[in-house]
Amino acid sequence: MTKILVVDDEPQLLRALRINLLARHYDVEVARDGGTALRQAAGWHPDLVVLDLGLPDIDGVDVIHGLRGWTSVPIIVLSGRAGSADKVDALDAGADDYVTKPFGIDELLARIRAVTRRSVTQDEELAEITVGDHVVDLVAKTVSGGVRLTPTEWHLLTILLRNPGKLISQRRLLTEVWGANYVKETHYLRQYMVQLRRKLETDPAHPRHLLTEPGMGYRFQP
Repeated sequence: MTKILVVDDEPQLLRALRINLLARHYDVEVARDGGTALRQAAGWHPDLVVLDLGLPDIDGVDVIHGLRGWTSVPIIVLSGRAGSADKVDALDAGADDYVTKPFGIDELLARIRAVTRRSVTQDEELAEITVGDHVVDLVAKTVSGGVRLTPTEWHLLTILLRNPGKLISQRRLLTEVWGANYVKETHYLRQYMVQLRRKLETDPAHPRHLLTEPGMGYRFQP
């Protein structure tokens, strides 16, 4: 049974999430502040954390930093903040995905299933992955159909394919592919994503697998 720790300071939301998750056979614990969440995570070792950013004692981003100091447990952020900056900060701190309040329970459940599948997949050897009409072999560095990728395209694509369903922030992609001095060069990402879609997507103008979340980052949707 998947263990989920839900962290939020709204009692009604906590109660609703607990009821809905228990009904779907998840094992659930709840916390109303960041300090309690960190202690429960250390003692209970959840398989997934659902975390509100606006906590009364510790900022949600600081909670993420605290968790990432010792665990790679998937983290889904709940954000009631309108701007994208806080969500980007959460992703850069190590969050796996985010859901904006108010949200539907079906949306949250879909994100939970996605990050849970990804964490299981990461325990297996990722080799051949289907993208549109092509099969990408990450070990042999080949693409079916005679498609050729540049070294930079391979680096960018590999990060996305090894994190299926996860939103990868622009900052992380720029840092890992080009280096820390290029974190503001978002036009690099736009250019290379266009090239990858032309080579891999069935309809590059309407991509199904290599997706953009404006102002946030990119996601590989299997």
